[in-house]
Amino acid sequence: MLNLQMFLATTTPDAAQQAGGLGAMLMSLSPFLIVIPLMYFLMIRPQKKRQKEEQKMRNSVRVGDEITTIGGITGRVLNIKDDALVIETGADRTKMTIKKWALQSVDTIHDNDDFDDDDDDDDI
Repeated sequence: MLNLQMFLATTTPDAAQQAGGLGAMLMSLSPFLIVIPLMYFLMIRPQKKRQKEEQKMRNSVRVGDEITTIGGITGRVLNIKDDALVIETGADRTKMTIKKWALQSVDTIHDNDDFDDDDDDDDI
């Protein structure tokens, strides 16, 4: 009988043991609670910012710009369609159609004052 009472006394947690268990659980989870926001600020946020800048650059391409594709082809923009560009490359003026997503850089420098990048018709 005495053994049963000792067994029950050691197996039933009281309030102090439960609070200690909660604290230990939070301490064991704290590395994860620190690493997840750290990964967001070091990896995910800069990548999204870079993607926004690339999309802005691709949307601001104009006819006559000197560009470089992700394959290393350089040329001058002749025509802009919805999601494609017609460029002129080389001394023999070969025309190529490329997708906008294949654009790596725009090598022409523009003043931002003379370019209206919004779609409204405020010039009328």
